[in-house]
Amino acid sequence: MNTDQQQLTSIDSVTLEVDDPEASARFYDGAFGLGERLRLGPSDASTSGFRGFTMSLIVGQPTDVVHLFDAAVAAGATVLKPAEKSLWGFGGVVQAPDGTIWQMACEAKKDTGPATHRIENVVLLIGADDVSASKRFYSERGLSVAKSIGGYVDFAMPGSPIGFGLYKRRALAKTVGVSADGAGSHRVEINGNAAAFVDPDGFAWAPTP
Repeated sequence: MNTDQQQLTSIDSVTLEVDDPEASARFYDGAFGLGERLRLGPSDASTSGFRGFTMSLIVGQPTDVVHLFDAAVAAGATVLKPAEKSLWGFGGVVQAPDGTIWQMACEAKKDTGPATHRIENVVLLIGADDVSASKRFYSERGLSVAKSIGGYVDFAMPGSPIGFGLYKRRALAKTVGVSADGAGSHRVEINGNAAAFVDPDGFAWAPTP
């Protein structure tokens, strides 16, 4: 572990770089209401195809998935995968008007009570070209691995407003129903409690504003 730099332990917010911050703010306020966990900044950086990351909203039961999914579509999102039951639970995928891909999911396959409309966790997943190399990179910056299975890594970040994991780029793209091809800017900045750096896949991290 590199002790010459402040250790990374938390993601306080994610800044999406968008063409029209006001329009994006209207979408996110209407669809998800994530408050200070989501920031928006103007950008005209060139980008095309898959940007190499997804955001996940984890909830308690299918009715809460459907609530978020329907709210996002009503606000202008494009459906990539419908909200439905799967082998691992229940979920759906949409693409926001700004191009960010959002997964809504729960482990439960059946409702066990009234809808709460509560988002239990927000998770950033980065599609890494070399998961092992990226895993070492983040471990050297202070993150502990909670789970590592095949090409998937989940980092332990107790108390962090946003969870964080790695997945093989092509596998992540397949999971959300898009081609893995993409070029240009990721159009995202990750705001944590450590000094600024850029990871092996070109994702920029900065201290929380």
